[in-house]
Amino acid sequence: MKPLMQNLTILGSTGSIGVSTLDVVARHPQQFQVFALTANQRVEELAAQCQQFHPQYAVMGSEAAAERLRSLVGSDVDVLWGDEGLALVAAHEEADTVMAAIVGAAGLLPTLAAVKAGKKVLLANKEALVMAGQLFMDVVSQSKATLLPIDSEHNAIFQCLPADYSGREQAGVRRLLLSASGGPFRTTPLTDLAAMTPDQACAHPNWSMGRKISVDSATMMNKGLELIEASWLFAVDASDIDIVIHPQSIIHSLVEYNDGSVLAQLGNPDMRTPIAHALAWPERIESGVSSLDLIAIASLNFEAPDEQRFPALSLARAAADSRGDAPAALNAANEVAVEAFLNNAIGFTRIAEVVDRVMQVWLLGEPRELAAVQDADKRARAMAHQVIVEQA
Repeated sequence: MKPLMQNLTILGSTGSIGVSTLDVVARHPQQFQVFALTANQRVEELAAQCQQFHPQYAVMGSEAAAERLRSLVGSDVDVLWGDEGLALVAAHEEADTVMAAIVGAAGLLPTLAAVKAGKKVLLANKEALVMAGQLFMDVVSQSKATLLPIDSEHNAIFQCLPADYSGREQAGVRRLLLSASGGPFRTTPLTDLAAMTPDQACAHPNWSMGRKISVDSATMMNKGLELIEASWLFAVDASDIDIVIHPQSIIHSLVEYNDGSVLAQLGNPDMRTPIAHALAWPERIESGVSSLDLIAIASLNFEAPDEQRFPALSLARAAADSRGDAPAALNAANEVAVEAFLNNAIGFTRIAEVVDRVMQVWLLGEPRELAAVQDADKRARAMAHQVIVEQA
């Protein structure tokens, strides 16, 4: 049967996930039509995407950027800007599917708007669940939205779980195993870590990603955030999720069942695989990713993460155990610290130190509405900035 045409909104189309999504879409013009594209400040990149994919809407982060985009695309595209523009294209009645790929806390509101509108939401913005897990999943349930994970680890777990999965106990799941490459500093001497530069931290050995998520991979905070995200996505306690370092990034994650069976999803380290899986779900389409050559790979290695090397992991587990607004504070403090590192304001090892300082004095709250989540985010950012200034 011929698949129905999907109208697609891509939130964050000029980032690595957005670009990979458009690559998959371009391979299936009879199946996907781009409805809206959004970017923060990359005007020229978004203009080029508009010229190729002809969306009805384009959204920029600021009014000035929107004006520059209008001068490049003319009247062919309706150009909007800001949070209102993002919410409009995320929830628009003509949009069937929304790729939520805006990095960081900035992605929460438009992703939530898409979920409230009952869309098929492809979730690449892990921060939405880290910050507002209970609220977010409640809205998913109420709106009957379809939520599909895009992070390679969560997409792998999704593929390894039964189609009617409704919880760990009902499915006979013993634990989830999130795989991690270990990033660029997996074997760097501990005494050298403090001197690592932003360029070194962003030189990931396996994946091509944006700078913020690359730094998170280097500290392994990314894996800590993914642990929190997985606990919400799959309704499991953080204590039932283990992290295993797998340097080749071939096994993307695993599910262990009560009978001792362990199911794993394998593939080359290319984000087009989970993107294509989610775009076509429950069907399968060609992604452009080459076949996995196990003979050439020859061996797969695994090791336990060293929490002395990666203190962000223990910080994330503590936040996950605390629940409440602790994960939102963790994420906010980390975003501030990573930005400071990328701007050469603090050293690499200071990232975890800043987050730790914030979490040590954080007074746990229970966010029952979006305003409380946003307040926790704001307060944690202010505290992180203060810590950075005090230790300068």
